[in-house]
Amino acid sequence: MSYATQKLAEEKVFKDPVHRYVHVRDQVIWDLINSREVQRLRRIKQLGTSYLVFHGAEHSRFNHSLGVYEIVRRISDDIFHGRPEWDESERLVVLCAALLHDLGHGPFSHSFEKVFALDHEAFTRKILLGDTEVNEILSKVSTGFPEKVAEVIAKTYSNKQVVSLISSQIDADRMDYLQRDAYYTGVSYGHFDMERILRVMRPLDDQVVIKSSGMHAVEDYIMSRYQMYWQVYFHPVARSAEVILRKILQRAKELHGLGYKFAQPPTHFLSFFDRSFTLKEYLALDEGVLMTYFQLWMTERDPILADLCDRFVNRRLFQYVDFDPGKDYKKLGELAQLFHSAGIDPEYYLIDDSTSDLPYDFYRPGEEEERLPIHLLMPNGDIKELSRLSQIVDAISGKRRTDYKLYFPAELLIDGKKKAIKQQILEMLREGGV
Repeated sequence: MSYATQKLAEEKVFKDPVHRYVHVRDQVIWDLINSREVQRLRRIKQLGTSYLVFHGAEHSRFNHSLGVYEIVRRISDDIFHGRPEWDESERLVVLCAALLHDLGHGPFSHSFEKVFALDHEAFTRKILLGDTEVNEILSKVSTGFPEKVAEVIAKTYSNKQVVSLISSQIDADRMDYLQRDAYYTGVSYGHFDMERILRVMRPLDDQVVIKSSGMHAVEDYIMSRYQMYWQVYFHPVARSAEVILRKILQRAKELHGLGYKFAQPPTHFLSFFDRSFTLKEYLALDEGVLMTYFQLWMTERDPILADLCDRFVNRRLFQYVDFDPGKDYKKLGELAQLFHSAGIDPEYYLIDDSTSDLPYDFYRPGEEEERLPIHLLMPNGDIKELSRLSQIVDAISGKRRTDYKLYFPAELLIDGKKKAIKQQILEMLREGGV
């Protein structure tokens, strides 16, 4: 028996709060789960700084990855199995891609990426193709198999059905994280009828379609996603924590460039500051490492770094007001000057932040990013794009919503010296946003 088809002597199961059980029968999948690179995902939170708002949101990218794998396993082994439009030989590559799709995430994910200009998907591919345990396992399947998995994640794989199961507007990734994040944050927004959606999914030509009888379940899924983004993922308090986190890393990078002598040198970050880091150094970072530095840096001589670390570790977050960059751009400059006059560095204590989401869109020729639409399979065999039949989806199609906030440390504006200037700042901040 070849390694690609080798089964475990006995099925392994993971108890899961979302899918009840995650089933593993393939030796390849079991070996991947036990690899160092996949186990590292236990030490990276799925929702970054959201645990500072939703205290239950301590779940990791490891259990999300298992969830995505389980959904794809069910689709491949149950829903699509035996259908002539589905190529059974793609089963292992799609299962591996599902399990490994988030492998390249760094600690606190997107905040870390912004500071060091990184791309987690690029690092996922580097891990798949580099000197790693994951690559060693995938290479045992066949020559070129790691490249196949990397192509699925990069959305360049020749079989678009396989790609769409991992990355599309209705994929296993989204179906897992919406339900999982809703469960751990305790909100009701992310729940939808996944069982119904799975039952009506069909492989067809180069895509995955939904039987028209399942349209209302898809509408519910899209609205769940919309609500989760604005009520959980873009929560302004979680964004405040993200702002502070980014500023901690920015400050450490700036101090290093200035030749500052750290009491606790940022040994693990030095190669990131000059972008000379190796894949091994990237994989050595997790949230435990970052939090250790943040706790140590609370006693650094630099008052800004010490204060920001104390704020993040002990949840002393910034306050915020609405901010309209079109109308308030001049005021932001005035506020920065006032902050300077008050002895507060606006680079680290007056931060504008924006979030943006497009809940659903259909392909528009000529756009930079192709968005594959959700297609419905009609009883007569015709294919219809979802928003053409759903008034709910049509109402939000192509409509990008953006939210702007201005973050600042309110308590520094209340007490201490230069009260007149601080009072002027507070009055500007209270004037209908900024």
